[in-house]
Amino acid sequence: MPEFPEEESRLPPGQYIPRGRPVIHYGRVPAFRPQTWRFQVFGATATGEAHMYTWEEFGGLPKATVLADFHCVTKFSIMGNEWAGIPARALLDAVPPADDVRHVMIWAEYGYSANMRLADFDRESTLFATELDEKPLSPERGFPVRAVVPHLYAWKSVKWVRAIEYLTEDRRGFWEERGYHNVADPWREQRYSYQEDPGEGPL
Repeated sequence: MPEFPEEESRLPPGQYIPRGRPVIHYGRVPAFRPQTWRFQVFGATATGEAHMYTWEEFGGLPKATVLADFHCVTKFSIMGNEWAGIPARALLDAVPPADDVRHVMIWAEYGYSANMRLADFDRESTLFATELDEKPLSPERGFPVRAVVPHLYAWKSVKWVRAIEYLTEDRRGFWEERGYHNVADPWREQRYSYQEDPGEGPL
């Protein structure tokens, strides 16, 4: 396992390290039915066609492990998490986006969503996690699949993911439509939409 610098040096401004591992989510925890579960990649794909994965097919994609901190916009940070799952790059390789794609929307159960720039999605640390610290994710933490985008605030790390949509034009996701910052960089404390500079949100 790679070594990290001291936790204090990895803590973004305005954040604190809590006792334990708080769990926050919006709405009820969905049931998982592996026989009917599907993961879709759609939108502006290179071929113009969507691709659907069964649970078994999704589990057959290349795997990766990411050691990363986790920064919630409510100001707590959970340090040194070991996530395992499918890297975003594996899905980009399997279902390439069209050349003019610059953003993605991650869709989850109950219509929940979060948008991000393709440059943020296409990072080595971006993962569709199925495990945390060598154990399957708990339902409350996003089982069977959650996005992990550790360099952004944690509302971008969507739980119970079901789809990726490639976008040629940016659109706000669930919390972004309700006043959260479109980019969500914790090191710049980009918490709320009123903090956005020109060009950081959709027109």
